[in-house]
Amino acid sequence: MIGRMAELPALPLDEWEPTKDTLHLWAQIVGKIRLATAPPQNHWWNATLYVDSCGLTTRRIRASGRDFELAFDLVGHRFLLRTDDGVESFPLEDGLSVADFYERLFALLAAAGIRVEIRAEPYGVPMDTPFAEDREHASYDRDAVERFRAVLEWVDATLQEFAGWFCGKCSPVQVFWHSFDIAVARYSGRRAPAMPAANAVTREAYSHEVISFGFWPGDATVRTPTFYSYTSPEPAGLTERPLRPDTALWVPTGSSHQARLDYEDVRRAADPRAALLEFLESAYEAGASAAGWDEQAFRSSWDPRGRG
Repeated sequence: MIGRMAELPALPLDEWEPTKDTLHLWAQIVGKIRLATAPPQNHWWNATLYVDSCGLTTRRIRASGRDFELAFDLVGHRFLLRTDDGVESFPLEDGLSVADFYERLFALLAAAGIRVEIRAEPYGVPMDTPFAEDREHASYDRDAVERFRAVLEWVDATLQEFAGWFCGKCSPVQVFWHSFDIAVARYSGRRAPAMPAANAVTREAYSHEVISFGFWPGDATVRTPTFYSYTSPEPAGLTERPLRPDTALWVPTGSSHQARLDYEDVRRAADPRAALLEFLESAYEAGASAAGWDEQAFRSSWDPRGRG
């Protein structure tokens, strides 16, 4: 596991935003294929991607009577289709537009006898050009992608450790392609109040009380890579609870709030892992205590504080 500042790379959004946007849209295409082929799971866990040893993967999915896996190899800079016949791929490189990626990916699937239908347009992002027509987004900075992969690998490992401290219902550590963040969520087991005015995606995502924790590399509104947490539904008095370390803060987001900690504050900490775990635990303590969760009952035997 990466633990020293020298091993956590800088990731300023301004330096790689065109590449980040291109990679995000490629990931949406792959994520929509997973959504179309994986059996439904609560809170849309069937739609997400996962960090693996070289980048991002769908893990095993199935269509047209065949098992297959789609993966971004961000070390070798190739996109992979794995089946029991072997591996087919094409290079990830500067100039490969979203339209080109879409065409090549579906050509690989067709050659393998795999048919998948998706709604081939972006979701939840400012970009709205259909994938097959988007030749604007075509940036691929290898150095930036490699730094992003290193950050994803480290965050995934740290969130996996944090997830083990909780013995209630907990999500996988997963990458949500609509917002391009990596996250893990803890649940109280209680249903949340009904949300009749919300869309179907939101109703399913927030059907139960949840405290979510994650990282995203930045976007049009949050201009720095950031760690976050939120509690939904938000309990009264949440933002009166303290966060750690001192640089963490509560940020209003419409009618609710997020706990946030800049990636740079973690990267520059004497012990980045300890700094992130301290932030995650403080955000959990704030949400769980304000919402009346039974924190002692949810404490895993792997929690370093023990059962006290």
